[in-house]
Amino acid sequence: MDYCLRELEGKQAHDPLLIEKMNNSSQSSSSERCVWVPGPVIVGAGPSGLATAAYLKEKGVPSLILERSNCIASLWQLKTYDRLHLHLPKQFCELPLMGFPCEFPTYPTKQQFIEYLESYAERFAIRPRFNETVRHAEFDATLGLWKVRSFNKREVATEFVCRWLIVATGENAEAVVPRIEGMGDFGGTIKHTSLYKSGAEFRGKRVLVVGCGNSGMEVCLDLCNHNATPSLVVRDTVHILPREMLGKSTFGLSMWLLKWLPIEFVDRFLLIVSWLMLGDTARFGLDRPKLGPLQLKNLSGKTPVLDVGTLAKIKSGHIKVRPAIDRLKRYTVEFVDGRTEIFDAIILATGYKTNVPYWLKEGDMFSKEDGFPTKPFPNGWKGENGLYAVGFTKRGLLGTSMDAKRIAEHIERCWNHFFPLT
Repeated sequence: MDYCLRELEGKQAHDPLLIEKMNNSSQSSSSERCVWVPGPVIVGAGPSGLATAAYLKEKGVPSLILERSNCIASLWQLKTYDRLHLHLPKQFCELPLMGFPCEFPTYPTKQQFIEYLESYAERFAIRPRFNETVRHAEFDATLGLWKVRSFNKREVATEFVCRWLIVATGENAEAVVPRIEGMGDFGGTIKHTSLYKSGAEFRGKRVLVVGCGNSGMEVCLDLCNHNATPSLVVRDTVHILPREMLGKSTFGLSMWLLKWLPIEFVDRFLLIVSWLMLGDTARFGLDRPKLGPLQLKNLSGKTPVLDVGTLAKIKSGHIKVRPAIDRLKRYTVEFVDGRTEIFDAIILATGYKTNVPYWLKEGDMFSKEDGFPTKPFPNGWKGENGLYAVGFTKRGLLGTSMDAKRIAEHIERCWNHFFPLT
């Protein structure tokens, strides 16, 4: 095996037989390169991976980020629509150790958020290895180390060996594309929102948007603004809240109220103010769940929609609300209520899922069903044998910062034990 074991001296000092052990355990993969990483390997260069790497660097612990794309924050850079803004005020979306520029607006644009992340990586000298797709990671009990197998664009494999592995691939690693009967017969464009950029390409067309989360609602608004004719499939109940109420951001006001009041009272307050500002959304086919928006978020991770103008378009009839799809035919959609309509295109705002179960081979920390940590927040960040997770809290970038800090502090203690200062 072509070993490229960088900074091995510290590890060898504690385990002089390391090279022999690694050779013996890797004889079946003699064509692969093997790289020793003295610090943690972080899989994913999104905001979660960057935050953790920055915290570790501040504590003097080196790390290596492996990223399958050719840039940081690939979801934001490559798979989001042009008009996207942060749905929460910027103070709730900062990464640790560096705030947003003062001149940025309350709700930064997509491009401003990307600029912020690039500046963040530059400030902390974070340089991921791009175009590295991790397909297998497993703890080697004989070595007491993690072996992370990654492939570059030329399908050349490298095995990274490390003591700590941090999973930062996040909640939105892969697009969820539902199976709808007749998809192959439709004939028009069918694309996930990860491939949607602007309503300009749908000008003058009839477009069905499937999914009524924040993305689905905003895509409908974008289509209206580009003179398309959108309809919205609403398959479930949904909480719609104004983005701001009483002169403050709804999220910020909620966080402040939760300091003083039980969550049930805060939910009741939010729903009363929303009814006064938005009216009865059920009149327009948007039934609310029985649980309040904050309780539902805590229990299921389902985020309420923060309205940025879509509801007004629904009320005016510019956006039609439709039930679930029964099947597709050529340029035709049959709905479960028996209605049939003609559409030129379908946009699937059906969300994302994690991909952890596909590449991480371990049995306890992550669920095989949904790819999330099995322990509920705030205890899902740490597993066994030096395994960690960041960005799986269903609490956005605030949850990411909390995870990153805990992980960095825990690894710092381990690092100082294995590599004490002399």
